[in-house]
Amino acid sequence: MEEVLLDPGQLARAAIDVASDKKASDIILLDIRDVTTIADYFIICSGNNPRQIQAIADAVDEELGKQGATLLHREGFAETGWLLLDFGDVIVHIFGAKEREYYRLERLWSEAKTIVYLQ
Repeated sequence: MEEVLLDPGQLARAAIDVASDKKASDIILLDIRDVTTIADYFIICSGNNPRQIQAIADAVDEELGKQGATLLHREGFAETGWLLLDFGDVIVHIFGAKEREYYRLERLWSEAKTIVYLQ
């Protein structure tokens, strides 16, 4: 039986590992606890095309599910260049390059502490 990890920080890092394994680019983990109450962590990353965006989302959902996290809400579609996975304390944003530049979440949440940044 696999160990269940429900610590938001550990879940966020697990999501980053999975996204990295799926070749996501510009992965950022933001600690937003001091900025908002909607979640503890935001993960923002990019995929090169809809297929990769979907693969990243599916892999993150599967891995965090194995660790005991429940996907509370899924928003967007890979074909539109933006997918959001809401695990409660951890929210994962997966963008296409154009959409990431347009929404610029890193700038919107610039008061949050950057914990991890992988190019």
